Amino acid sequence: MSRSTLKHRSPAGSASSRVSRALALALGLSAPALALAQEGACRQALVLALDVSGSVDSAEYRLQMDGLAQALLDPVVSRAILAPGAAPIALHIFEWSGPQFQNTLVDWTLVTDAPTLNAIAGTLRGTGRSPSPPSTALGTAIAVAATALKNGPACWKGTIDVSGDGKSNTGPRPQDLGDLAQLEGVTVNALVINTIDSMGAGPGDEDLMSYFENLVIRGPGAFVEPAEGFEDYTRAMTRKLLREIDALAVGGLAPDHAPDKG
Repeated sequence: MSRSTLKHRSPAGSASSRVSRALALALGLSAPALALAQEGACRQALVLALDVSGSVDSAEYRLQMDGLAQALLDPVVSRAILAPGAAPIALHIFEWSGPQFQNTLVDWTLVTDAPTLNAIAGTLRGTGRSPSPPSTALGTAIAVAATALKNGPACWKGTIDVSGDGKSNTGPRPQDLGDLAQLEGVTVNALVINTIDSMGAGPGDEDLMSYFENLVIRGPGAFVEPAEGFEDYTRAMTRKLLREIDALAVGGLAPDHAPDKG
């Protein structure tokens, strides 16, 4: 029996049911996968949260989904994820926009082999856009990701990876989540997509990079990875994944592919 489980996207329901489903699906580990995680044989639980708010058009949506799929299958990234003898990484992927819109794309999955990683990439490439609110509830997205981590596998490290091209404009602000118990010990990293429309928009620090660096990321070793537009998403995500994967798995990478330290 496989030690991995892959949940495919549920049909879109009401906005409120999507929130409940996103949290409920975080409990959906199969018995073998849950047993493996409970044994401590999971080196990292990684939640990927993708911004699909109104500032993201259909073409940009496609670049984001396909870009993440391509980054996961990058030879260097896949070798790091599937490093021989290393405990597996667990992935959970959802898209978000307004306070009541979080849609799970890939439920908690222990990535133990290449077919599992290929299946995740195939799910992302086959995902079409659902109607979503135009607002950007970044704080809510982080809180939902933290709850998914809490209810997911007990891995050695928990990381939230949030992608966004704008500042939060509704719901709790990212900087107001300091007392959220689910974020204790969790690293929140960000992939900032710089576009002409995103620079300086919304509340907070004037520059979008500064906004994410000062108000969004948190936890041990947190960092921001910039993408110069959605066309640069694949490169930026590939680089960010390499930095996020457990150092034990990437320690043997060639210098040209090893992530920056800092």
